[in-house]
Amino acid sequence: MQDHLDAILDITAAAETIPRRFFRQGVDIVHKADESPVTIADRTTEDYIRKAIAQQFPDHGIIGEEFAETATETDYQWIIDPIDGTRAFISGMPLYGMLVALLRAGAPVLGVVRMPALGEVYASNGATATLNGEILATAATESLSDAMVYINEADKIMRDLPDVFARLNAAGRDRRYAYDCYPHALVAAGHVDACVDYDLKPYDFLPLVPVVTAAGGVISDWDGQPLGLQSDGRVVSAATPALHQALLDMLQGG
Repeated sequence: MQDHLDAILDITAAAETIPRRFFRQGVDIVHKADESPVTIADRTTEDYIRKAIAQQFPDHGIIGEEFAETATETDYQWIIDPIDGTRAFISGMPLYGMLVALLRAGAPVLGVVRMPALGEVYASNGATATLNGEILATAATESLSDAMVYINEADKIMRDLPDVFARLNAAGRDRRYAYDCYPHALVAAGHVDACVDYDLKPYDFLPLVPVVTAAGGVISDWDGQPLGLQSDGRVVSAATPALHQALLDMLQGG
């Protein structure tokens, strides 16, 4: 996988210049059918990544946020979120990311999380996880009462699952509300102990899986099942197996 990782790191290094060029410059915004915003930066970035992948890996499929899937019957598929956190991007918040993963038989085997405005690149070949080339390791926290917990998409959880929201707000040593990929990357880096997320699409979470797990963490759906293309978009990442299980128990009402 290292050759594939090196290739996608080169591709995304070139691609991240596109959102940086548009960031805080004012961009045209349209809304998709689900009312999520999309910009010329999203489409231009994904188009660049798709073309570069197709040139280097012509037999691989591609699944992206902005354009139709290609070659979905192949064993290897790339999954792309060109700008994870479009609302952050269009409002000038520098915590938008660029996510790419390679799937083998539907399971992510390598992942890249770029933070173009921060100059940070989280990457995993499935065996090790790095930040700008330095090896990452999750924290050693095992008890939920000692954990720094990030709650992503808190407004949606509060609206749809008020009981879960109440439990989340009583969980952990400290809590913060957030969005998008960066809190999960901070789990891999050992700064955050856990992140609970909700209502995601596969391109939002599959690139995170190799990064979190290779750093020593655990990431799954809220039922503890492995994440895949058919997952329901409820995601929890944690620094240790014990903390992960405690979060699952809490989410399920225990």
